[in-house]
Amino acid sequence: MPDLNLIAINLTRRCNLACEHCYLDATTLKEGDSDELSCGEVKALLDEVHALNSSAMVVLTGGEPLLRPDLEEIICHGSELGLFIVLGTNGLQLTEKRVAALKNAGLMGAGISLDSTEAETHDEFRGLNGAWDKTMKGIRHCQQLDLSFQIHFTVTQRNRHEIDDIIALSESLGARVINIFFLICTGRGETESDLTPAQYESALKDIIQAQENYPDMIVRPRCAPHFKRVALQLNPEAEINRISGQESDGCLAGLHYCRIASDGRVTACPYIETTAGDTRVDSLQQIWEQAPQFDALRTPQLEGKCGACEYRLLCGGCRARPVAEGKSIMAADPVCEYSPMERPVIMPLPDLAEGEITWEEQAETRLNRIPGFIRKMVKKRAEAYVSGKNESVVQVHHLEELTARRFGSNGPGRPSLSKIKEMYRATK
Repeated sequence: MPDLNLIAINLTRRCNLACEHCYLDATTLKEGDSDELSCGEVKALLDEVHALNSSAMVVLTGGEPLLRPDLEEIICHGSELGLFIVLGTNGLQLTEKRVAALKNAGLMGAGISLDSTEAETHDEFRGLNGAWDKTMKGIRHCQQLDLSFQIHFTVTQRNRHEIDDIIALSESLGARVINIFFLICTGRGETESDLTPAQYESALKDIIQAQENYPDMIVRPRCAPHFKRVALQLNPEAEINRISGQESDGCLAGLHYCRIASDGRVTACPYIETTAGDTRVDSLQQIWEQAPQFDALRTPQLEGKCGACEYRLLCGGCRARPVAEGKSIMAADPVCEYSPMERPVIMPLPDLAEGEITWEEQAETRLNRIPGFIRKMVKKRAEAYVSGKNESVVQVHHLEELTARRFGSNGPGRPSLSKIKEMYRATK
C-alpha cells in the first residue's frame, strides 16, 4: 500500500476573492457551507493522517483558510502530532499579528498565490482591486517574522509571458519555492482560457531551463506531469530524469496524495470531483486503502495516445483534464501535443542496490533534516544524480548542485540585477 505523504484539506469554501480560475467556484465572504467540517472533525482527521503516516505533509487550504477563526487551533493540534502543517492562502489576511499567531501555533510555511508582477493584472484575475498590494504586504510580514513561504503562480493566456519575471520576483522576495500551476478548467475556471498544447510545451521548457539560474530556490511545474518527458528530452543523459513521476514529482493523485473537501468527502485531487469516500462515513484509512478510484490510479490502464506513449511510466498524463472534458479518467491528456513514436516503453530508473551509493556524514545529516514526507524522494534523486556522474558517495556539494540542476539542463541567462531590483522596489 503506498504511503499517504501529502494531503490537502479544504477547511472552507468561503473566500474573500472571486478568482476566475477557482476550481471550487468558492462562495462569497459572507456565505459558507452549513456542512463544513467542525474544528473537532478536522482535528480527528489529523489524528487519522498521523496514524497513516506520522511525517505526512498537510496543506490547509480553502476557499480561504484564514477566514476560519479556529485555524490556529487546528494548526497547533497537527503540529503537536508531529505533522508538517502548511497553509495555502491568497495572503490578504496575513497581517503581522496573524503571521505571528500562525507561526506560534506551529505553522511550517505558507503557499501564497501571486499571479502577476503587475498589480492590475493580478487584481483583475483575482476579482478585487488592491489584492496585489495586500498580498505583497502579507509576504513582507512572512519575511519579517521568518515564516517560510512559497509563491504559487497559475499560468494562463494572459500571464504566460511573465514566467521569467515572476520567478525573478519570487527569488528577490525570498521565496523558498515557486510552484507554477497549469490550469485545469473546472469550477469557475471553466471559463478561463487555458494554454494551447504548443504553449504548454514551450512553458514547460522555459521552466525546466530556468531552474539552473536559481540555485537557492526550487522552481517546479505543478499539474504538469509532462515535464518528466520534456526534461528527459532536453537532457537524456541525466539519470535523474528517469525517475518516475509516480514516485516523486509527477502526478501523485491517489498514489501518495488526496484531498478532503470542506464537507469531509475525499477525492484523488482537487480537480477530480468524483468522490472516493466520505470521512463522515468511513475512516480515512479505509478510504485510502480500499477506494476503487485510488486503486485504478495506482495501476492505471491508460487509453488513447497516453496508453501508447513510450513515456507513460515516467509521465502518465494528467488524469483530471480528460475528466474535466467529460471523458474517462484514463483517457488521453488533451493538452499534450506529443505523438508517441511506437518505441519501447522507457523504463523508470530502478532503485539502486543497498550500499551501491553511500553517504558522507555531513550529507546524511542534511538529508535527515529534510521533512520525512519528501526525504525518500530526495534520497533517490541524490543517488541517481551521483550515479549519473559515475561517483559512489553523496556529498554535501552534490545536494547543493542538485537543487540548482534538478533536471540536468542548462538554462538561459538570468534577468539583469537592475530588472530584479526594479521589481523588488515595486513591492515596497
